[in-house]
Amino acid sequence: MSKTKTQLTNFIRQIIDEHLTSGQCKSVHTRFPPEPNGYLHIGHAKSICLNFGIAQDYHGRCNLRFDDTNPVKENLVYIDAIKHDVQWLGFKWSGDVHYASDYFDILHDYALELIDKGLAYIDQLSGDEMRDFRGTLVYPGKNSPYRDRSPEENRRLFAKMRNGKFAEGDACLRAKIDMSSPFMVMRDPVLYRIKFVDHHQTGKKWCIYPMYDFTHCISDAIEGITHSLCTLEFQDNRRLYNWILDNITINVHPRQYEFSRLNLEYAITSKRKLNFLVTEKIVEGWDDPRMPTIAGLRRRGYTAASIREFCRRIGVTKQNNNIEMAALEACIREDLNENAPRAMAVINPVRVVIESLPVGYQENLLMPNHPYKAEMGTRQVMFTRELYIDRADFREVANKQYKRLVLGQEGRLRNAYVIKAEHLEKNNNGLITTIYCRHDPETLHKHPVDGRKVKGVIHWVSAAHGLAAEFRLYDRLFSIVNPESAEDLLSALNPNSLLICQGFVEASVTMANVYQPFQFEREGYFCADPSDYNSFRPVFNRTVTLRDTWIDKAGI
Repeated sequence: MSKTKTQLTNFIRQIIDEHLTSGQCKSVHTRFPPEPNGYLHIGHAKSICLNFGIAQDYHGRCNLRFDDTNPVKENLVYIDAIKHDVQWLGFKWSGDVHYASDYFDILHDYALELIDKGLAYIDQLSGDEMRDFRGTLVYPGKNSPYRDRSPEENRRLFAKMRNGKFAEGDACLRAKIDMSSPFMVMRDPVLYRIKFVDHHQTGKKWCIYPMYDFTHCISDAIEGITHSLCTLEFQDNRRLYNWILDNITINVHPRQYEFSRLNLEYAITSKRKLNFLVTEKIVEGWDDPRMPTIAGLRRRGYTAASIREFCRRIGVTKQNNNIEMAALEACIREDLNENAPRAMAVINPVRVVIESLPVGYQENLLMPNHPYKAEMGTRQVMFTRELYIDRADFREVANKQYKRLVLGQEGRLRNAYVIKAEHLEKNNNGLITTIYCRHDPETLHKHPVDGRKVKGVIHWVSAAHGLAAEFRLYDRLFSIVNPESAEDLLSALNPNSLLICQGFVEASVTMANVYQPFQFEREGYFCADPSDYNSFRPVFNRTVTLRDTWIDKAGI
Protein backbone atom coordinates (compact mmCIF):
# COMPACT_ATOMS: atom_id res chain seq x y z
CA MET A 1 0.00 0.00 0.00
CA SER A 2 1.22 3.52 -0.75
CA LYS A 3 2.56 5.65 2.08
CA THR A 4 1.02 9.10 2.51
CA LYS A 5 2.39 12.03 4.49
CA THR A 6 0.87 10.64 7.67
CA GLN A 7 1.64 7.05 6.77
CA LEU A 8 5.43 6.95 6.47
CA THR A 9 7.02 3.55 6.79
CA ASN A 10 8.85 2.29 9.87
CA PHE A 11 10.02 -1.09 11.12
CA ILE A 12 6.63 -1.88 12.68
CA ARG A 13 4.78 -1.14 9.45
CA GLN A 14 7.30 -3.29 7.60
CA ILE A 15 6.55 -6.18 10.00
CA ILE A 16 2.82 -5.70 9.47
CA ASP A 17 3.25 -5.58 5.69
CA GLU A 18 5.17 -8.84 5.84
CA HIS A 19 2.54 -10.49 8.07
CA LEU A 20 -0.30 -9.45 5.77
CA THR A 21 1.58 -10.55 2.64
CA SER A 22 2.52 -13.95 4.11
CA GLY A 23 -0.93 -14.54 5.54
CA GLN A 24 0.34 -14.66 9.13
CA CYS A 25 -2.55 -12.31 9.89
CA LYS A 26 -5.51 -11.31 7.76
CA SER A 27 -6.23 -8.00 9.47
CA VAL A 28 -4.55 -5.68 11.97
CA HIS A 29 -5.78 -5.24 15.53
CA THR A 30 -3.87 -2.97 17.93
CA ARG A 31 -4.67 -1.47 21.31
CA PHE A 32 -3.78 1.55 23.43
CA PRO A 33 -3.60 0.42 27.10
CA PRO A 34 -3.09 3.41 29.46
CA GLU A 35 -3.11 3.08 33.22
CA PRO A 36 -5.69 5.55 34.61
CA ASN A 37 -3.37 6.94 37.31
CA GLY A 38 -2.73 10.35 35.76
CA TYR A 39 -3.18 12.43 32.65
CA LEU A 40 -1.64 11.43 29.33
CA HIS A 41 1.54 13.20 28.22
CA ILE A 42 3.32 13.84 24.93
CA GLY A 43 4.91 10.37 25.08
CA HIS A 44 1.46 8.82 25.15
CA ALA A 45 0.57 10.93 22.12
CA LYS A 46 3.26 9.08 20.18
CA SER A 47 1.77 5.73 21.20
CA ILE A 48 -1.76 6.92 20.40
CA CYS A 49 -0.73 8.08 16.94
CA LEU A 50 1.12 4.82 16.34
CA ASN A 51 -1.56 2.38 17.52
CA PHE A 52 -4.63 4.21 16.24
CA GLY A 53 -2.81 5.41 13.13
CA ILE A 54 -1.79 1.88 12.14
CA ALA A 55 -5.32 0.57 12.66
CA GLN A 56 -6.70 3.46 10.62
CA ASP A 57 -4.23 3.14 7.75
CA TYR A 58 -4.58 -0.65 7.50
CA HIS A 59 -8.38 -0.55 7.88
CA GLY A 60 -8.06 -2.53 11.09
CA ARG A 61 -9.18 -2.07 14.68
CA CYS A 62 -7.69 -0.40 17.73
CA ASN A 63 -9.02 -0.93 21.25
CA LEU A 64 -8.86 1.56 24.08
CA ARG A 65 -8.20 -0.62 27.12
CA PHE A 66 -7.58 0.75 30.57
CA ASP A 67 -4.94 -1.13 32.56
CA ASP A 68 -6.92 -0.76 35.78
CA THR A 69 -5.14 -3.31 37.97
CA ASN A 70 -4.07 -0.93 40.76
CA PRO A 71 -7.13 0.84 42.21
CA VAL A 72 -4.97 2.55 44.85
CA LYS A 73 -3.76 5.10 42.28
CA GLU A 74 -6.61 5.07 39.76
CA ASN A 75 -9.45 7.53 39.35
CA LEU A 76 -12.49 7.99 37.12
CA VAL A 77 -11.33 11.56 36.50
CA TYR A 78 -8.25 10.15 34.75
CA ILE A 79 -10.38 7.75 32.71
CA ASP A 80 -12.56 10.59 31.42
CA ALA A 81 -9.51 12.75 30.69
CA ILE A 82 -7.83 9.94 28.71
CA LYS A 83 -10.95 9.34 26.62
CA HIS A 84 -11.15 13.04 25.86
CA ASP A 85 -7.47 13.23 24.87
CA VAL A 86 -7.73 10.31 22.44
CA GLN A 87 -10.79 11.81 20.78
CA TRP A 88 -9.31 15.31 20.70
CA LEU A 89 -6.23 13.98 18.92
CA GLY A 90 -8.60 12.81 16.19
CA PHE A 91 -8.92 9.09 16.86
CA LYS A 92 -11.78 6.74 17.68
CA TRP A 93 -11.45 3.38 19.36
CA SER A 94 -13.12 0.26 18.05
CA GLY A 95 -16.28 -0.84 19.83
CA ASP A 96 -16.75 -0.21 23.52
CA VAL A 97 -14.04 0.94 25.89
CA HIS A 98 -12.28 -2.07 27.42
CA TYR A 99 -10.94 -2.48 30.94
CA ALA A 100 -8.48 -5.05 32.24
CA SER A 101 -10.99 -5.46 35.08
CA ASP A 102 -13.44 -6.86 32.52
CA TYR A 103 -11.28 -10.00 32.61
CA PHE A 104 -10.67 -10.34 36.35
CA ASP A 105 -12.70 -13.57 36.56
CA ILE A 106 -10.89 -15.06 33.56
CA LEU A 107 -7.51 -13.99 34.92
CA HIS A 108 -8.32 -15.63 38.25
CA ASP A 109 -9.08 -18.88 36.44
CA TYR A 110 -5.78 -18.72 34.55
CA ALA A 111 -3.96 -18.13 37.84
CA LEU A 112 -5.57 -21.32 39.17
CA GLU A 113 -4.43 -23.16 36.03
CA LEU A 114 -0.82 -22.13 36.66
CA ILE A 115 -1.15 -23.23 40.29
CA ASP A 116 -2.51 -26.64 39.25
CA LYS A 117 0.36 -27.07 36.79
CA GLY A 118 2.90 -26.35 39.53
CA LEU A 119 3.88 -23.11 37.81
CA ALA A 120 2.70 -20.67 40.50
CA TYR A 121 2.86 -20.60 44.29
CA ILE A 122 1.81 -18.54 47.27
CA ASP A 123 4.81 -16.75 48.78
CA GLN A 124 4.85 -15.29 52.28
CA LEU A 125 8.22 -13.58 52.27
CA SER A 126 8.14 -9.97 53.42
CA GLY A 127 8.83 -7.26 50.87
CA ASP A 128 12.37 -6.79 52.13
CA GLU A 129 13.02 -10.52 52.13
CA MET A 130 11.68 -10.86 48.61
CA ARG A 131 14.00 -8.12 47.36
CA ASP A 132 16.94 -9.81 49.09
CA PHE A 133 16.08 -13.23 47.65
CA ARG A 134 15.70 -11.74 44.17
CA GLY A 135 19.43 -11.22 43.73
CA THR A 136 21.09 -8.60 41.53
CA LEU A 137 22.19 -8.20 37.94
CA VAL A 138 25.47 -9.84 38.99
CA TYR A 139 24.28 -12.47 41.47
CA PRO A 140 21.43 -14.94 40.90
CA GLY A 141 18.39 -15.00 43.14
CA LYS A 142 17.51 -17.63 45.75
CA ASN A 143 14.44 -19.81 45.87
CA SER A 144 11.82 -18.82 48.38
CA PRO A 145 11.30 -21.37 51.21
CA TYR A 146 7.62 -21.40 50.15
CA ARG A 147 8.40 -22.25 46.53
CA ASP A 148 7.82 -26.02 46.78
CA ARG A 149 4.34 -25.98 48.26
CA SER A 150 1.97 -28.45 46.62
CA PRO A 151 -0.63 -27.26 44.09
CA GLU A 152 -3.34 -28.25 46.59
CA GLU A 153 -1.87 -26.08 49.35
CA ASN A 154 -1.31 -23.19 46.93
CA ARG A 155 -4.93 -23.41 45.79
CA ARG A 156 -6.12 -23.30 49.41
CA LEU A 157 -3.90 -20.32 50.23
CA PHE A 158 -4.91 -18.48 47.05
CA ALA A 159 -8.55 -18.91 48.06
CA LYS A 160 -7.63 -17.54 51.48
CA MET A 161 -6.10 -14.50 49.76
CA ARG A 162 -9.19 -14.15 47.60
CA ASN A 163 -11.43 -14.23 50.67
CA GLY A 164 -9.51 -11.51 52.49
CA LYS A 165 -8.00 -13.77 55.16
CA PHE A 166 -4.48 -12.40 54.72
CA ALA A 167 -3.41 -8.83 55.48
CA GLU A 168 -1.89 -6.72 52.73
CA GLY A 169 1.70 -7.74 52.17
CA ASP A 170 1.40 -11.04 54.03
CA ALA A 171 1.04 -13.19 50.91
CA CYS A 172 1.20 -12.98 47.13
CA LEU A 173 1.02 -15.31 44.15
CA ARG A 174 4.27 -15.73 42.22
CA ALA A 175 5.09 -17.51 38.99
CA LYS A 176 7.57 -20.37 39.35
CA ILE A 177 10.10 -19.78 36.58
CA ASP A 178 13.85 -19.44 37.29
CA MET A 179 15.47 -17.53 40.15
CA SER A 180 18.83 -17.78 38.38
CA SER A 181 17.61 -16.23 35.13
CA PRO A 182 19.80 -13.41 33.80
CA PHE A 183 16.55 -11.51 33.25
CA MET A 184 15.23 -10.12 36.52
CA VAL A 185 11.67 -10.15 35.24
CA MET A 186 11.81 -13.96 35.03
CA ARG A 187 12.88 -14.49 38.65
CA ASP A 188 9.52 -15.71 39.93
CA PRO A 189 7.60 -12.50 39.30
CA VAL A 190 4.56 -11.61 41.39
CA LEU A 191 1.27 -12.33 39.60
CA TYR A 192 -1.26 -11.30 42.28
CA ARG A 193 -1.10 -9.10 45.38
CA ILE A 194 -3.59 -8.11 48.08
CA LYS A 195 -5.18 -4.64 48.06
CA PHE A 196 -8.13 -3.84 50.32
CA VAL A 197 -9.34 -1.04 48.08
CA ASP A 198 -12.64 -0.57 46.27
CA HIS A 199 -12.25 -0.66 42.50
CA HIS A 200 -13.86 1.99 40.30
CA GLN A 201 -15.29 -0.73 38.01
CA THR A 202 -15.72 -3.82 40.22
CA GLY A 203 -16.42 -2.21 43.58
CA LYS A 204 -15.80 -4.50 46.55
CA LYS A 205 -15.78 -7.75 44.57
CA TRP A 206 -12.01 -8.26 44.72
CA CYS A 207 -9.31 -7.77 47.32
CA ILE A 208 -6.63 -9.40 45.15
CA TYR A 209 -5.50 -7.72 41.96
CA PRO A 210 -3.37 -9.10 39.12
CA MET A 211 -0.09 -7.48 38.16
CA TYR A 212 0.36 -5.71 34.82
CA ASP A 213 2.60 -8.37 33.26
CA PHE A 214 0.10 -11.13 34.02
CA THR A 215 -2.90 -9.09 32.91
CA HIS A 216 -1.57 -7.48 29.78
CA CYS A 217 -0.69 -10.48 27.65
CA ILE A 218 -3.90 -12.34 28.52
CA SER A 219 -6.01 -9.25 27.79
CA ASP A 220 -4.29 -8.95 24.41
CA ALA A 221 -5.07 -12.58 23.65
CA ILE A 222 -8.71 -12.30 24.74
CA GLU A 223 -9.21 -9.26 22.51
CA GLY A 224 -7.45 -10.83 19.52
CA ILE A 225 -4.69 -8.24 19.34
CA THR A 226 -2.35 -9.03 16.45
CA HIS A 227 0.45 -6.56 17.22
CA SER A 228 1.04 -5.54 20.83
CA LEU A 229 3.14 -2.38 20.64
CA CYS A 230 4.97 -1.01 23.68
CA THR A 231 8.07 1.00 24.54
CA LEU A 232 11.57 -0.38 24.91
CA GLU A 233 11.56 -0.56 28.71
CA PHE A 234 9.23 -3.56 28.30
CA GLN A 235 11.64 -5.43 26.03
CA ASP A 236 12.71 -7.90 28.73
CA ASN A 237 9.09 -8.27 29.80
CA ARG A 238 8.37 -9.85 26.42
CA ARG A 239 9.89 -13.06 27.81
CA LEU A 240 7.31 -13.11 30.60
CA TYR A 241 4.56 -12.12 28.13
CA ASN A 242 5.37 -15.19 26.05
CA TRP A 243 5.92 -17.49 29.06
CA ILE A 244 2.46 -16.79 30.46
CA LEU A 245 0.69 -17.31 27.13
CA ASP A 246 2.72 -20.46 26.46
CA ASN A 247 1.69 -21.99 29.78
CA ILE A 248 -2.05 -21.36 29.87
CA THR A 249 -4.83 -22.85 27.77
CA ILE A 250 -5.54 -20.10 25.27
CA ASN A 251 -5.86 -20.28 21.50
CA VAL A 252 -4.48 -16.86 20.56
CA HIS A 253 -0.86 -15.81 21.03
CA PRO A 254 -0.24 -12.16 20.16
CA ARG A 255 3.30 -10.91 19.64
CA GLN A 256 4.86 -7.93 21.37
CA TYR A 257 6.99 -5.38 19.51
CA GLU A 258 8.95 -2.59 21.19
CA PHE A 259 9.78 0.91 19.99
CA SER A 260 11.67 3.80 21.59
CA ARG A 261 9.78 6.04 23.99
CA LEU A 262 9.58 9.76 23.44
CA ASN A 263 12.08 11.69 25.54
CA LEU A 264 11.59 15.44 25.18
CA GLU A 265 14.28 17.92 26.17
CA TYR A 266 13.46 20.37 28.99
CA ALA A 267 10.51 18.18 30.01
CA ILE A 268 9.71 15.12 32.11
CA THR A 269 7.40 12.30 31.08
CA SER A 270 7.50 10.26 34.27
CA LYS A 271 3.93 10.12 35.59
CA ARG A 272 5.28 9.77 39.11
CA LYS A 273 7.26 13.01 38.77
CA LEU A 274 4.43 14.80 37.00
CA ASN A 275 2.14 13.78 39.84
CA PHE A 276 4.71 15.21 42.28
CA LEU A 277 4.56 18.57 40.50
CA VAL A 278 0.76 18.53 40.79
CA THR A 279 0.42 17.32 44.38
CA GLU A 280 3.12 19.72 45.62
CA LYS A 281 1.34 22.56 43.79
CA ILE A 282 4.46 23.47 41.84
CA VAL A 283 2.12 23.70 38.87
CA GLU A 284 -1.57 24.59 38.76
CA GLY A 285 -2.68 21.07 37.86
CA TRP A 286 -2.34 18.33 35.26
CA ASP A 287 -3.50 20.80 32.60
CA ASP A 288 -1.07 23.56 33.56
CA PRO A 289 0.14 24.93 30.20
CA ARG A 290 3.76 24.28 31.22
CA MET A 291 3.09 20.56 31.66
CA PRO A 292 3.92 18.15 28.80
CA THR A 293 0.50 16.55 29.23
CA ILE A 294 -1.89 16.53 26.29
CA ALA A 295 -4.31 18.54 28.42
CA GLY A 296 -1.59 21.07 29.24
CA LEU A 297 -0.54 21.42 25.61
CA ARG A 298 -4.18 21.83 24.56
CA ARG A 299 -4.76 24.55 27.18
CA ARG A 300 -1.59 26.29 26.05
CA GLY A 301 -2.92 26.41 22.50
CA TYR A 302 -1.32 23.44 20.77
CA THR A 303 -3.55 21.95 18.11
CA ALA A 304 -4.22 18.25 17.61
CA ALA A 305 -2.84 18.55 14.08
CA SER A 306 0.47 19.97 15.32
CA ILE A 307 0.93 17.13 17.83
CA ARG A 308 0.10 14.50 15.21
CA GLU A 309 2.60 16.13 12.84
CA PHE A 310 5.25 16.15 15.57
CA CYS A 311 4.71 12.43 16.16
CA ARG A 312 4.92 11.81 12.42
CA ARG A 313 8.21 13.68 12.12
CA ILE A 314 10.02 12.00 15.00
CA GLY A 315 9.10 8.60 13.60
CA VAL A 316 9.17 5.15 15.18
CA THR A 317 12.51 3.46 15.78
CA LYS A 318 14.27 1.24 18.31
CA GLN A 319 16.88 3.90 19.05
CA ASN A 320 16.43 5.86 22.28
CA ASN A 321 17.14 9.55 21.84
CA ASN A 322 16.14 12.96 23.16
CA ILE A 323 13.93 15.08 20.92
CA GLU A 324 14.59 18.81 20.93
CA MET A 325 11.77 20.95 22.31
CA ALA A 326 12.32 23.13 19.25
CA ALA A 327 11.00 20.27 17.07
CA LEU A 328 7.66 20.33 18.89
CA GLU A 329 7.53 24.13 18.82
CA ALA A 330 8.29 24.18 15.09
CA CYS A 331 5.20 22.05 14.40
CA ILE A 332 2.84 24.41 16.23
CA ARG A 333 4.47 27.49 14.69
CA GLU A 334 3.97 26.11 11.20
CA ASP A 335 0.35 25.19 11.95
CA LEU A 336 -0.54 28.54 13.50
CA ASN A 337 1.37 30.62 10.96
CA GLU A 338 -0.85 29.04 8.34
CA ASN A 339 -4.15 28.93 10.21
CA ALA A 340 -4.21 31.48 13.04
CA PRO A 341 -5.93 34.82 12.34
CA ARG A 342 -3.96 37.94 13.16
CA ALA A 343 -4.91 40.48 15.79
CA MET A 344 -3.18 43.19 17.84
CA ALA A 345 -2.39 43.11 21.53
CA VAL A 346 -0.13 45.29 23.64
CA ILE A 347 1.41 43.34 26.48
CA ASN A 348 3.57 46.04 28.11
CA PRO A 349 1.61 49.20 27.30
CA VAL A 350 2.50 52.88 27.21
CA ARG A 351 -0.06 55.56 26.30
CA VAL A 352 0.14 57.47 23.02
CA VAL A 353 -1.83 60.67 22.30
CA ILE A 354 -2.09 61.83 18.68
CA GLU A 355 -2.48 65.57 19.19
CA SER A 356 -3.24 66.27 15.55
CA LEU A 357 -6.56 64.46 15.92
CA PRO A 358 -9.53 66.04 17.69
CA VAL A 359 -10.67 64.82 21.11
CA GLY A 360 -13.14 61.98 20.66
CA TYR A 361 -11.91 61.10 17.15
CA GLN A 362 -12.52 57.56 16.00
CA GLU A 363 -12.22 55.84 12.64
CA ASN A 364 -13.06 52.30 11.57
CA LEU A 365 -10.12 50.67 9.79
CA LEU A 366 -10.48 47.48 7.76
CA MET A 367 -7.71 44.96 8.41
CA PRO A 368 -7.01 41.53 6.92
CA ASN A 369 -7.28 38.57 9.28
CA HIS A 370 -4.35 36.92 7.53
CA PRO A 371 -1.74 38.60 5.32
CA TYR A 372 -1.62 35.76 2.77
CA LYS A 373 -5.08 34.17 2.97
CA ALA A 374 -7.81 36.45 1.71
CA GLU A 375 -10.37 33.72 2.34
CA MET A 376 -9.96 34.32 6.08
CA GLY A 377 -11.68 37.67 5.61
CA THR A 378 -11.27 41.04 7.27
CA ARG A 379 -12.18 42.75 10.54
CA GLN A 380 -12.91 46.30 11.61
CA VAL A 381 -10.62 47.88 14.20
CA MET A 382 -11.32 51.26 15.78
CA PHE A 383 -8.56 53.85 15.46
CA THR A 384 -8.72 56.67 18.03
CA ARG A 385 -6.81 59.73 19.25
CA GLU A 386 -5.45 57.80 22.25
CA LEU A 387 -3.72 54.44 21.77
CA TYR A 388 -1.46 52.01 23.53
CA ILE A 389 1.79 50.75 22.05
CA ASP A 390 4.36 48.44 23.58
CA ARG A 391 7.11 50.07 25.64
CA ALA A 392 9.72 48.13 23.70
CA ASP A 393 8.54 49.92 20.55
CA PHE A 394 9.65 53.38 21.70
CA ARG A 395 12.98 54.92 22.63
CA GLU A 396 14.01 58.43 23.38
CA VAL A 397 17.32 57.87 21.63
CA ALA A 398 18.27 54.97 19.37
CA ASN A 399 20.87 53.93 16.81
CA LYS A 400 20.18 53.37 13.12
CA GLN A 401 19.49 49.67 13.63
CA TYR A 402 16.43 50.40 15.79
CA LYS A 403 13.41 50.32 13.46
CA ARG A 404 10.58 51.46 15.68
CA LEU A 405 9.35 54.75 17.08
CA VAL A 406 11.99 57.22 18.32
CA LEU A 407 11.49 60.66 19.84
CA GLY A 408 11.61 63.24 17.06
CA GLN A 409 11.25 60.60 14.34
CA GLU A 410 8.46 58.87 12.45
CA GLY A 411 7.08 55.36 12.64
CA ARG A 412 4.12 53.58 11.10
CA LEU A 413 1.18 52.17 13.03
CA ARG A 414 0.10 48.76 11.70
CA ASN A 415 -2.57 49.14 8.97
CA ALA A 416 -2.96 52.83 9.91
CA TYR A 417 -1.01 56.09 9.73
CA VAL A 418 2.54 57.32 9.99
CA ILE A 419 3.05 59.17 13.27
CA LYS A 420 5.88 61.31 14.64
CA ALA A 421 6.82 61.31 18.34
CA GLU A 422 7.22 64.93 19.41
CA HIS A 423 7.37 65.05 23.23
CA LEU A 424 6.59 62.89 26.26
CA GLU A 425 5.67 62.81 29.92
CA LYS A 426 7.33 60.87 32.73
CA ASN A 427 6.33 60.11 36.31
CA ASN A 428 8.39 60.86 39.41
CA ASN A 429 10.34 57.63 38.90
CA GLY A 430 11.37 58.58 35.40
CA LEU A 431 9.04 56.10 33.72
CA ILE A 432 7.44 57.30 30.50
CA THR A 433 3.69 57.64 30.97
CA THR A 434 2.59 59.31 27.71
CA ILE A 435 4.07 59.83 24.26
CA TYR A 436 2.63 62.75 22.30
CA CYS A 437 2.60 62.44 18.53
CA ARG A 438 1.28 63.92 15.30
CA HIS A 439 0.00 61.90 12.37
CA ASP A 440 0.27 62.35 8.62
CA PRO A 441 -3.34 62.13 7.34
CA GLU A 442 -2.15 61.21 3.81
CA THR A 443 -0.47 57.97 4.90
CA LEU A 444 -3.39 55.64 5.61
CA HIS A 445 -2.24 52.40 3.92
CA LYS A 446 0.16 54.56 1.83
CA HIS A 447 3.72 55.79 1.85
CA PRO A 448 4.31 59.50 2.49
CA VAL A 449 3.65 61.47 -0.71
CA ASP A 450 7.04 63.20 -0.62
CA GLY A 451 8.90 59.89 -0.59
CA ARG A 452 10.00 59.98 3.06
CA LYS A 453 11.21 56.61 4.22
CA VAL A 454 9.66 55.40 7.48
CA LYS A 455 11.45 52.69 9.44
CA GLY A 456 9.49 49.88 11.03
CA VAL A 457 5.85 49.10 11.75
CA ILE A 458 4.46 48.87 15.28
CA HIS A 459 1.21 47.39 16.57
CA TRP A 460 -1.28 49.29 18.70
CA VAL A 461 -4.62 49.07 20.49
CA SER A 462 -7.21 51.81 20.88
CA ALA A 463 -7.33 53.13 24.45
CA ALA A 464 -11.08 53.69 24.14
CA HIS A 465 -12.09 50.45 22.43
CA GLY A 466 -9.41 47.96 23.43
CA LEU A 467 -10.04 45.56 26.29
CA ALA A 468 -7.86 45.16 29.34
CA ALA A 469 -6.46 41.62 29.29
CA GLU A 470 -4.08 39.35 31.13
CA PHE A 471 -1.29 37.69 29.17
CA ARG A 472 0.42 34.61 30.54
CA LEU A 473 3.80 34.19 28.91
CA TYR A 474 4.69 30.53 29.32
CA ASP A 475 8.14 29.12 28.77
CA ARG A 476 9.84 25.79 29.43
CA LEU A 477 9.18 24.46 32.91
CA PHE A 478 12.78 23.33 33.38
CA SER A 479 16.01 25.16 32.71
CA ILE A 480 18.16 22.10 31.97
CA VAL A 481 18.05 19.82 28.95
CA ASN A 482 17.42 16.61 30.87
CA PRO A 483 15.50 17.32 34.09
CA GLU A 484 14.81 13.58 34.49
CA SER A 485 18.48 13.21 35.49
CA ALA A 486 18.39 15.93 38.15
CA GLU A 487 18.91 14.68 41.71
CA ASP A 488 16.69 17.51 42.93
CA LEU A 489 13.83 18.14 40.51
CA LEU A 490 13.01 21.48 42.13
CA SER A 491 16.51 22.80 41.49
CA ALA A 492 15.99 22.25 37.75
CA LEU A 493 12.85 24.40 37.55
CA ASN A 494 12.96 27.45 35.31
CA PRO A 495 12.11 30.47 37.51
CA ASN A 496 10.87 32.31 34.42
CA SER A 497 8.52 29.59 33.18
CA LEU A 498 5.55 31.94 33.70
CA LEU A 499 5.43 35.72 33.41
CA ILE A 500 2.04 37.42 33.85
CA CYS A 501 1.49 40.77 32.14
CA GLN A 502 -1.45 43.17 32.14
CA GLY A 503 -2.14 44.85 28.81
CA PHE A 504 -4.76 45.46 26.15
CA VAL A 505 -6.19 43.59 23.17
CA GLU A 506 -8.35 44.67 20.28
CA ALA A 507 -12.05 44.01 20.88
CA SER A 508 -12.52 41.64 17.92
CA VAL A 509 -10.83 38.69 19.68
CA THR A 510 -13.49 38.51 22.41
CA MET A 511 -15.92 37.02 19.89
CA ALA A 512 -13.71 33.98 19.36
CA ASN A 513 -14.27 30.53 20.82
CA VAL A 514 -12.09 29.14 23.57
CA TYR A 515 -8.96 27.50 22.10
CA GLN A 516 -9.22 29.81 19.06
CA PRO A 517 -5.59 30.60 18.28
CA PHE A 518 -4.36 34.06 17.33
CA GLN A 519 -1.12 35.52 16.22
CA PHE A 520 -0.84 38.70 18.21
CA GLU A 521 1.29 40.56 15.73
CA ARG A 522 4.95 40.77 16.70
CA GLU A 523 4.19 39.20 20.11
CA GLY A 524 3.61 35.50 19.46
CA TYR A 525 0.84 32.94 19.17
CA PHE A 526 -1.83 32.98 21.87
CA CYS A 527 -5.13 31.38 22.78
CA ALA A 528 -7.82 32.23 25.30
CA ASP A 529 -7.36 30.33 28.56
CA PRO A 530 -10.36 27.95 28.82
CA SER A 531 -10.39 27.98 32.62
CA ASP A 532 -10.07 31.69 33.42
CA TYR A 533 -11.32 33.40 30.28
CA ASN A 534 -14.21 35.84 30.28
CA SER A 535 -15.21 38.41 27.67
CA PHE A 536 -14.95 41.34 30.10
CA ARG A 537 -11.35 40.75 31.11
CA PRO A 538 -9.94 38.01 28.89
CA VAL A 539 -6.93 35.89 29.76
CA PHE A 540 -4.59 34.69 27.00
CA ASN A 541 -1.94 32.00 27.14
CA ARG A 542 1.12 32.31 24.96
CA THR A 543 1.42 29.12 22.99
CA VAL A 544 4.80 29.85 21.49
CA THR A 545 6.92 32.80 20.46
CA LEU A 546 7.12 33.82 16.81
CA ARG A 547 10.68 32.51 16.62
CA ASP A 548 12.79 30.13 18.67
CA THR A 549 14.56 32.49 21.08
CA TRP A 550 15.41 30.00 23.84
CA ILE A 551 18.93 30.15 25.26
CA ASP A 552 20.21 27.22 27.29
CA LYS A 553 21.29 29.00 30.48
CA ALA A 554 23.42 26.03 31.46
CA GLY A 555 25.40 26.35 28.24
CA ILE A 556 26.36 30.03 28.55
